[in-house]
Amino acid sequence: MNINYKSGLVLLGLVFFNLVVQAQNPDQKLASLFKGNQKEVLVAAHRGDWRNTPENSIKSLLNSIENGFDIMELDVKMSKDSQLVVMHDNTIDRSTNGKGKPEDYTLAELKAFRLRNGLGRVTNHTIPTLTEMMEAAKGKIIINVDKGNKWLPQVFEVLKNTGTLTQTIVNVDGNISLQKLQQGTAIPENAYIMVVVAMKRPDALSLIESYKGHQRSVIQPIFDTDTLASIRQLPHIAKKQVLWLKSLWPSLNGGHDDDRAVEENQPEESWGWLLKHQPAIIQTDRPAELLQYLQVKGRHQ
Repeated sequence: MNINYKSGLVLLGLVFFNLVVQAQNPDQKLASLFKGNQKEVLVAAHRGDWRNTPENSIKSLLNSIENGFDIMELDVKMSKDSQLVVMHDNTIDRSTNGKGKPEDYTLAELKAFRLRNGLGRVTNHTIPTLTEMMEAAKGKIIINVDKGNKWLPQVFEVLKNTGTLTQTIVNVDGNISLQKLQQGTAIPENAYIMVVVAMKRPDALSLIESYKGHQRSVIQPIFDTDTLASIRQLPHIAKKQVLWLKSLWPSLNGGHDDDRAVEENQPEESWGWLLKHQPAIIQTDRPAELLQYLQVKGRHQ
């Protein structure tokens, strides 16, 4: 009797564990955004947990996973020997103890430099490759690849080789229609892509509409004022397409930004305002605070 009871507990434990793993599976979490009626808003950490560890580092990724952030946004550049590395700027001056452009160095030479943290202090962390980041993220967190417009075929190749294509959103050129994008770049049918659209453009709504042609498209509207007529269309667009809003700084969201939420203690005027426009994802420099806000609002588990 005791053996059966214990076996039952073990079985229940395994079932619970499997449910937890499934709930956290980034492939499933990303796919669910495209099924509609998504109440949960996902948190995208800008360059990872950069306030506590170097931006775009493996450690910033691991911290993002540990803290329960849904997505880590990272940036890519190309080395002299055609290796994709994770780096935001056009030079390594600000974020490492080296100087120059990533393309001036081979991967081995880039690995000799050390990343700086948010205070500018040199750490022991090295510049990761995109492959290294994707291998560390596999099965654990959604990744958003930015700044890779020049090397989309190589980005998709890394994602395919690491088995992470379906847990990744890849940014494409901004303010470009899907038709024009497909003329110059072969987009895998099962790839998730994101286009940035400046809502001031007279053709903004038609650009957004064009991405209905790729069923795994995410729309990222940006706007430096909240008075545009096109912004009023966002809740309607969100009924049929996946919206990604940025709360990073005022020029991206008409003044409804992270600092207003945290530094000025006005979360309703910033994150609350964004929520009214029905985003599926909010990208933030304050992922821990935003996550807590969403949980209190019942918009995140």
